[in-house]
Amino acid sequence: MSYFKKDKRAYLLLADGSIYQGYHFGCEGTTIGEIVFTTGMTGYQEVLTDPSYCGQIVMQTYPLIGNYGINHSDMESSKSWVNGYIVREWCEAPSNFREAGTIDAFLKSQGKVGIWDVDTRQLTRKIRRQGTMNGAITTEDVYAHKDELLEKIRSYKIVNPVPKVSVSKLDWYYERENRANHVALMDFGYKHNILEKLLQFGCNVTVMPWDATIEDIRELNPDGIMLSNGPGDPTDNVKVIDNIKRFIDYGKPIFGICLGHQLMALANGAKTEKMPFGHRGLNQPVKDLTQDRVYITSQNHGYAVVNNTVDPSVGQITHINMNDGTCEGIAYPDIHAFTVQFHPEASAGPNDTRYLFEKFTDLMERGQEGCL
Repeated sequence: MSYFKKDKRAYLLLADGSIYQGYHFGCEGTTIGEIVFTTGMTGYQEVLTDPSYCGQIVMQTYPLIGNYGINHSDMESSKSWVNGYIVREWCEAPSNFREAGTIDAFLKSQGKVGIWDVDTRQLTRKIRRQGTMNGAITTEDVYAHKDELLEKIRSYKIVNPVPKVSVSKLDWYYERENRANHVALMDFGYKHNILEKLLQFGCNVTVMPWDATIEDIRELNPDGIMLSNGPGDPTDNVKVIDNIKRFIDYGKPIFGICLGHQLMALANGAKTEKMPFGHRGLNQPVKDLTQDRVYITSQNHGYAVVNNTVDPSVGQITHINMNDGTCEGIAYPDIHAFTVQFHPEASAGPNDTRYLFEKFTDLMERGQEGCL
């Protein structure tokens, strides 16, 4: 339980004009973003540092956040990408042998505005009924500037954030020499756990900028290509989609996760659509149709591939979400590629979906003889 003194009001203003009162933590000021909720009971630090949340104000549905503190080893990137943070309560006295500070101190160090003591249950119900909407957190007098702030909120849009979260040049990662496979990890906002999982599976990894071309890939001559997760509307990434078409022609195995899954689908003629409130959390049930088996998965996405736009002569839907039937995976047998919408590196099972990394390494080891 938080014992933080309630001495500074903060306000959450939504695009529909509704106002929620709470108290501030993190930095003071005003921040605007797309408000989304995530349902994980744990993993708040991974949420705060996941580049896929770039441009969004994130609300945790679990009522107590910060009880095991903050540490560097659980960060998914080098900084926080959220535009703001909403919780019911935060813990001022965390207990964990690895903790190196409170969530409040972390938000301050990252320049992030937060609000707590908000009825997150009621707010989640609103978003589920009305869909994801823009909003603002402010420590200023919201009533004195409501109309002006509403205008900014309603005009806010996340536009092509991938270049912002990607590396600007090649990054090499090794653990030992003479590894069997070399992976080009396309950085659209990749999570560190994807890199760690590839290293665990015996791969050398080169992290490539978002706009790396087929000429860059040919010069690197990798054994396989990983298309990472990332933020925003996949259709904004016209240049990336065009590059992926050329990666396909190159003929090396391709594995896509989250945004990478959507971009691969777009490159193969399918369509994507924005979901009412997305899937975010550690408890999304996904059925692998090829195994007739359901897995509990970690997810973070607001867009989905439209099922009936996947050309069956090009790709086959391999996974579906058990809650709403949306596409969660596609196999492309003729081009040695497969993609999933969920995050197999996140260990929600905890290790149920590691078989996808095994499949990727197997494809690379079999080379052009491999098939799904």
